[in-house]
Amino acid sequence: MKINNLNKDRISSLTAFCKAQKITFSDVTLLDQAFHHRSLTNEQKNAKNNERLEFLGDSVLGMVTASYLYRTLENPEGDLAKIKSAVVSEKALAPIALSMGVDKLLVMGHGEEMSGGRTKPAILADCMEAIIGAYYLDSGYKKAESFVLSFIKNEIHKVCTYGMKDFKTQLQEKFQKTHRSYPVYQVVDRNGPEHDQIFSVTVTLGNQVFGPAKGKNKKDAEQAAAKIALDSYKF
Repeated sequence: MKINNLNKDRISSLTAFCKAQKITFSDVTLLDQAFHHRSLTNEQKNAKNNERLEFLGDSVLGMVTASYLYRTLENPEGDLAKIKSAVVSEKALAPIALSMGVDKLLVMGHGEEMSGGRTKPAILADCMEAIIGAYYLDSGYKKAESFVLSFIKNEIHKVCTYGMKDFKTQLQEKFQKTHRSYPVYQVVDRNGPEHDQIFSVTVTLGNQVFGPAKGKNKKDAEQAAAKIALDSYKF
C-alpha cells in the first residue's frame, strides 16, 4: 500500500472510508488527493488538487450510468438522456457524498473552509467524481463500475419511481390538487456544532404529521420529510 507522507490519523480516516464503501486502494495517496479542493493550491505551493481526477471521474460516472440504463431500461434515447442527466447531477451527487462522510474528509484552503465549503453541493459533487476517477486509476474500470452502481442504481430507481421533480415539488402539487392547501414544514430539532449541524424536520398535511426526517441542512431535511409523506399519504 502506497501512503507516502500521510499521517496516521489521515490514513485511518481514509481506510475507514474505504471500509464503509467496500472499496480498496493500493495507492491511498491517490484517494487522498481526490479530497483536495482546488482552493488548497491557492494557499499551499505545489499542493495537488482533485480537478484532474474529477475530470476523469465525470467520464467514468457517465459511462457506467449510460451503460446500466441501456442494459436495464427499454425507454427511448430521450428518456434515457433525461434520467442520466438527473442522476449524475450535482443535486443527486451532493447528498450521496454527505451520506458517505465526504464532507469530513475534504481538504481545502482556509478561506473556503470559513465560507462553508464542506457543505457546498458543487464541491461535494466534484469530490464524488474525483473519488470515482481515483478508484478507476487505482483499481480499473470493473471495480469503479461496481462502486458507482452501489449508489447510482438507487438514484435511477428514485427518478423512475417519482419522476424528475424533487420531492417537495411533487408533494406540493399532489396535495394542492386534492386539498387546495399547502404542506407545512417545521424544524423540530437541531443538533451539532454550528458548522456541522443536523436538522430534523416534519411536514404536516392537513391533520397528519410525517417525519421527523434528518438532513445536513434545512432544505435536505425538508426533502427527506417530503419523501416520507409521498410514500405514506393516501392522496
